[in-house]
Amino acid sequence: MVLQVINEAFSICKVEKIELMYLEDRYCFISKTDEETSLVCLTEHVPENTLEREDGWRAFRIQGILDFSLIGILSRISSILAENKIGIFAVSTYNTDYIFTKEHDFDHAIRLLNEKGYKIAGEVYS
Repeated sequence: MVLQVINEAFSICKVEKIELMYLEDRYCFISKTDEETSLVCLTEHVPENTLEREDGWRAFRIQGILDFSLIGILSRISSILAENKIGIFAVSTYNTDYIFTKEHDFDHAIRLLNEKGYKIAGEVYS
C-alpha cells in the first residue's frame, strides 16, 4: 500500500458558517452535525469566522481508490501510530482516507509506517 505525503500545513477548525470557507482550495474537508461545523483546511486559508482552531498538522493519504469492501486499513495505520504514542485525525472521502498528525510527529510517523511495509510517495522529510 502506498501512502502519499501531502507537503502542506493544515489546520483543524470549528467554524460558525460555511460562507467564509475557501471551498475552491485543493484540500477542504467539511463536517457538519447538529452540534458543530468542522473544517480541515490549509492553514493559509483558515476563515475569519473560526470559533476554535488547532494549527500545526501535516497529512498523508492512502494512494488510489479504496473499495468500500476493504476492512481494517485505517485501523492498522492508526494502531501502528498509537503504539508509538502518535495521535491522528482522520478524514475519509469517497475515494480514500487522509491521516493527519501533528507536525512534530509527522516524520517519525512516516518512518514507522515505512518500516512496517508501507511505501511512501512524495517528499517525506521536512
